[in-house]
Amino acid sequence: MSELTFEQMLEESFKTIHTGEVIEGTIIDVKPDEAILNIGYKSDGILTRNEYTNTANVDLTTVLKTGDKLEVKVLKVNDGDGQVLLTYKRLAADRGSKRIEEAFNNKEVLTAKVTQVLDGGICAVVEEIRIFIPASLVSDSYEKDLTKYAGQEISFVISEYNPKRRRYIGDRRQLIVAQKAEMQKELLGRIKEGDIVEGTVKNVTDFGAFIDLGGADGLLHISEMSWGRVENPKKVFKVGDKVNVLIKEIADTKIALSLKFDNANPWKDAAEKYAVGNVVTGVVARMTDFGAFVELETGVDALLHVSQIAKEHIEKPSDVLKTGDEVTAKVVDFNEDDKKISLSIKALLAPDAPAEESNEDVVSVDIDAVIAEEEE
Repeated sequence: MSELTFEQMLEESFKTIHTGEVIEGTIIDVKPDEAILNIGYKSDGILTRNEYTNTANVDLTTVLKTGDKLEVKVLKVNDGDGQVLLTYKRLAADRGSKRIEEAFNNKEVLTAKVTQVLDGGICAVVEEIRIFIPASLVSDSYEKDLTKYAGQEISFVISEYNPKRRRYIGDRRQLIVAQKAEMQKELLGRIKEGDIVEGTVKNVTDFGAFIDLGGADGLLHISEMSWGRVENPKKVFKVGDKVNVLIKEIADTKIALSLKFDNANPWKDAAEKYAVGNVVTGVVARMTDFGAFVELETGVDALLHVSQIAKEHIEKPSDVLKTGDEVTAKVVDFNEDDKKISLSIKALLAPDAPAEESNEDVVSVDIDAVIAEEEE
């Protein structure tokens, strides 16, 4: 019987490995872009950064350390230089695929960090499985810029699982929709008409502002923004503003809001302040061909008809008045129900006249008609 040489005995002392085999190794050296493992074979195993993870630019020295045990798969027994090439991510991906399959079947909510932002969506990695979430499934509303999600941890469900095509699709949208529906249900069960609640301005349009009430949006119409006149909501509110609003009306899931609080209602004491015969002072707020509207205080306007501006005949108010002018006049008509007040400068200028004559002069102005004309 022939004796074995030292080299032959050394060769036989090492185990045999094959491509695709799963083995355990011990890390003996770590560099930023590769790790070297003792795998009990005649050659050490090489695990490159690209075969460790799908996450880009990872410094292996931050995730691995000498002495760690690591289960890997043999990618190639001899890379041409006598070294064994190993992979960790493919082994993890095999196991990860099973994990994703379970999550898909159980409709489990997964949480992972966004690793990549693409034109058509975002990507996250779960146990080395790359999950693609299309832009249409990232949120419940269209988002043009998805870069804000880079590096952010998000939750989603698996909506499509196709390992043969390596197609794993995530859906974040349905979670947001379900969460908002639950929050809306909770909010509508908690608030009622007449409540004052805090909200955040979510969007501002020409006709009003949408206020996020923490579960549902309410509409603050331009006509409800102030007891006074608001020309442009965008000059009053900006996105992100905190505002206390009154729940004016709830119709199914639609919520109408108001900033016209009763304690600030300028018409509350108007009957006394603007009784017929009182002399008042205000500022010309806007002009029409038939008269000028005078703001007596925020939310209270009065009509100064062209026929009541002066004793002499005036073609149109702008011949003698302009917006911003301060005027003093007598209240000649007060209608609290319709919130209409009529003024007359002429009543202060004209000499006292018999009651019949004075009344005839005042009632010759059809206030309802001229206001209706303006509203048209």
